[in-house]
Amino acid sequence: MANKSMPHENFNDLASFAMVAKERSFTKAAAKLGVSQSALSQSMRALEERLGLLLLTRTTRSVSPTEAGERLLCTIRPRFEEIEFELAALSELRDKPAGNIRITAGEHAALSVLQPALARFLPHYPDIHVEVTVDNGLTDISADAYDAGIRLGEQVAKDMIAVRISPDMHMAVVGSPAYFAAHPQPVIPEDLTAHNCIGMRLPTYGGVFSWEFGKEGHVMNVRVEGQLIFNNIGMRLSSVLSGLGLAYLPEDQITTHVEAGHLIRVLEDWCPSFSGYHLYYPSRKHHSQAFSLLVDALRYSNTRATN
Repeated sequence: MANKSMPHENFNDLASFAMVAKERSFTKAAAKLGVSQSALSQSMRALEERLGLLLLTRTTRSVSPTEAGERLLCTIRPRFEEIEFELAALSELRDKPAGNIRITAGEHAALSVLQPALARFLPHYPDIHVEVTVDNGLTDISADAYDAGIRLGEQVAKDMIAVRISPDMHMAVVGSPAYFAAHPQPVIPEDLTAHNCIGMRLPTYGGVFSWEFGKEGHVMNVRVEGQLIFNNIGMRLSSVLSGLGLAYLPEDQITTHVEAGHLIRVLEDWCPSFSGYHLYYPSRKHHSQAFSLLVDALRYSNTRATN
């Protein structure tokens, strides 16, 4: 008697099963596969019905392969890995992306977004070369022959293509425990005028940057004063850690210091959010494959996978 078989099994479903088994979560697997959680769950049930076997044990907190699921996983996983390896090898037969890309970015954007992305991207494309100019001014990328620039969303000109490359960002006012041992913590932004504040000079402002605050629709800029003014993040951070005054810094630069007790954050409910960093470039310019690959590598996704 001939055995029943499945000559036309959906290999997408098998690949999806392998991802669910690996992630132990429908939510995480769906995010990585680019499908909805409900669609993924339905395809797994359909696969189990066709096989006549339960492949996944489901609980409210996680999913895990059954004995039959583990056996199937051990069979298909090396096959999929072999296919992926061969596809990657075939891609080497194509012309390798190559070229030079020039980008201008502010210091914080370069440190927090661009540099980590390049560290992930460049090892895969040895013939792509990227030159980054750190400039806190609003550079004219067309006049200065840059391929692209990075700015906060509200600073990008309307005639440019803008690609979001980071989540919204927040600023933070911080001081050291030693500083606050000798000075009262500010309660409202106006209190900063009585403090020794570490200033920042930006070329776009022509003077010392005013600290920006907002709460319940009320927006204000406070012109702070103090003994120190810098034009970079590193020296402001070092100075505030040394107890030389209060500093206004990007939130991601101070979080670990606050958690460690080296800095104390104040006026948190007054610190506004900004629309994140965007890579921008002229819409009329033809870009190389290398540039398109870099844009995709930088592109920010709002997807947040939770189990």
